Amino acid sequence: MEKNAKIYVAGHRGLVGSAIWKNLQSKGYTNLVGRTHAELDLLDGAAVKAFFDAERPEYVVLAAAFVGGIMANSVYRADFIYRNLQIQQNVIGESFRHGVKKLLFLGSTCIYPREAPQPIPESALLTSPLEYTNEPYAIAKIAGLKMCESFNLQYGTNYIAVMPTNLYGPNDNFDLVSSHVLPAMIRKMHLARLLNEGDWDGLRRDLDRRPVGNVDGSATQQVIIDTLAGYGISPDALSLWGSGRPIREFLWSEDMADASVFVMENVDFKDTYNPAERDIRNCHINIGSGREVTIAQLAELVRRAVGYAGKILWDSSKPDGTMRKLTDVSRLHSLGWHHRMEIEDGVPALYKWYVDNL
Repeated sequence: MEKNAKIYVAGHRGLVGSAIWKNLQSKGYTNLVGRTHAELDLLDGAAVKAFFDAERPEYVVLAAAFVGGIMANSVYRADFIYRNLQIQQNVIGESFRHGVKKLLFLGSTCIYPREAPQPIPESALLTSPLEYTNEPYAIAKIAGLKMCESFNLQYGTNYIAVMPTNLYGPNDNFDLVSSHVLPAMIRKMHLARLLNEGDWDGLRRDLDRRPVGNVDGSATQQVIIDTLAGYGISPDALSLWGSGRPIREFLWSEDMADASVFVMENVDFKDTYNPAERDIRNCHINIGSGREVTIAQLAELVRRAVGYAGKILWDSSKPDGTMRKLTDVSRLHSLGWHHRMEIEDGVPALYKWYVDNL
């Protein structure tokens, strides 16, 4: 990519999009374009067309998505499939109609079957049933990567789909309903520590920054206690979902951004498959660390970073989700990229970012 090429980063304020934007700037790209949701609703096809008509981006990074953790995926099933399909349809469609040179589509490793082989190779896609709790989101992301693959095969476009593992980092979502496991755990343990220590100034400051439902720092102590109890947070103990036994892989968002820019700069569609094969499929690229920890081990890492001294209880009546999900990153490694941030360093780094941004 030319340093002055116009690059549109869809979702440039989100966890990954903001990191990609920062990474591009650090590498000397000077013509970046972004729009907030208030400025451009990606669900509105006419608005997306008008944006592409006006801006004419040469490259597109599609990092915008409707995302959330296991609770949100279970509750908002229709939103997860409808919104993501609509975003993808609009942005990829207008990219094609406007002759975009290259597009990077960000999916998720939740596209893989619940009982996929471990570590999960790209070839495991569509080989058996999906995990029920995130099936709508997974189907939407599968549709997006297949759209990219199909445009490439039919029209000769250069759209690359990457499937990141569980991401965490600066600008993460810490909402107690819609967040993913690691930021949710960090915030719950932070609130549990403050409640355990009777630090009401700290509790009110946190709730003013990120209200829980309609409860902010102005609520009475009893209302705050009752509200937090609904999320398993009490003065003496913290209840977390599931058994703690599932095994997960995590990747620092700034590593993900670096991998994304690396792919944009160095990888083309032709590099993602063997031309000798009769059927060209599974051309997407897993992006991960290749390392894994149990959710219980993760909770201990968070406990140490936060300084929480109370009890941790596991609510096995709540779903665990897929028991193990480790990506096979051999394709990514063969292309020349490896992660840098290890989870033992990333957890305290994220907690520091959280506290610094209260």
